[in-house]
Amino acid sequence: MYNFRTDLASERRDIYQKANNIENQIDGIESEQEDVDENIKIERVKITNENGEQAIGKPIGNYITIDVKKLKIAQEEEIKKAAEVVSKELKKIIDIHINKQDEILVVGLGNIYVTPDSLGPKVINEIEVTRHIINYLPQYVEEGTRMVSAIAPGVLGTTGIETLEILKGIIDNINPKLLIVIDALASRSIERISSTVQISDTGIVPGAGVGNKRQEISKRTLNLPVISLGIPTVVETAVLVNDSLDLFITKLQEEAKSNEYLNNLKEEDNYEEIKEALNPKEYNLIVTPKEIDQLIENMKDVVSMGINMSL
Repeated sequence: MYNFRTDLASERRDIYQKANNIENQIDGIESEQEDVDENIKIERVKITNENGEQAIGKPIGNYITIDVKKLKIAQEEEIKKAAEVVSKELKKIIDIHINKQDEILVVGLGNIYVTPDSLGPKVINEIEVTRHIINYLPQYVEEGTRMVSAIAPGVLGTTGIETLEILKGIIDNINPKLLIVIDALASRSIERISSTVQISDTGIVPGAGVGNKRQEISKRTLNLPVISLGIPTVVETAVLVNDSLDLFITKLQEEAKSNEYLNNLKEEDNYEEIKEALNPKEYNLIVTPKEIDQLIENMKDVVSMGINMSL
């Protein structure tokens, strides 16, 4: 298995294709792209069999990646447009698994006191919950309104309880038909930091992208469908250096100072070599951009609006 160190299925596919010199589709993986406008692009990756699963280390299922450019300077109109795209894709994947009136539990993973990991809890504060109103004030609710509840269970370090254990207790009591889980992810690209949403119906392994795996949250462990919405908020230093090296080589090539060695270096993925150089001195840090506060706020709005509109 490759050391992908990314939670994004589309990135894992690209890494596998490049490493194996594959130009066409990988056996067991189907993909398509759609340009919504000049700033928003959708890529849908579907893993259809065990070959695709083993190739990129992701379970069989659907993975939708929504890239939003210029998010840190996005205005209200652009944020709403991105939320509408998230809503449309999320609604399609929800309708595959449950009926229109089935109850949903929304779960925000992460630590609200650590900015790059605070997305999940912040989204939960914006979710329009209806379960309590339907149960206690049904006269004020339109007929056919879906029951929605929400929880931010915290992290193991502050609760002493695995997230999966908390969710099992909640599920046993309120019996939702589907979970929507929001979490921060890791990426292999600087450009994707807080500007990409991945929606999948295969669940999630919290902390996997930063080497701190917790118990899997999925249909296999909870016995009900789990849809995850993940947003990359961090990269490794090795990723940062690798991307910077590519940019440096590109600049040299544009200035006609290139040679065959630089051309070959540009074509290779130097992540593993860079990581090997950084690891002995523990320099392979997990990094996040200086604008992460604003990026998290914008992504919080995109995701919460998208979920509310889809439900």
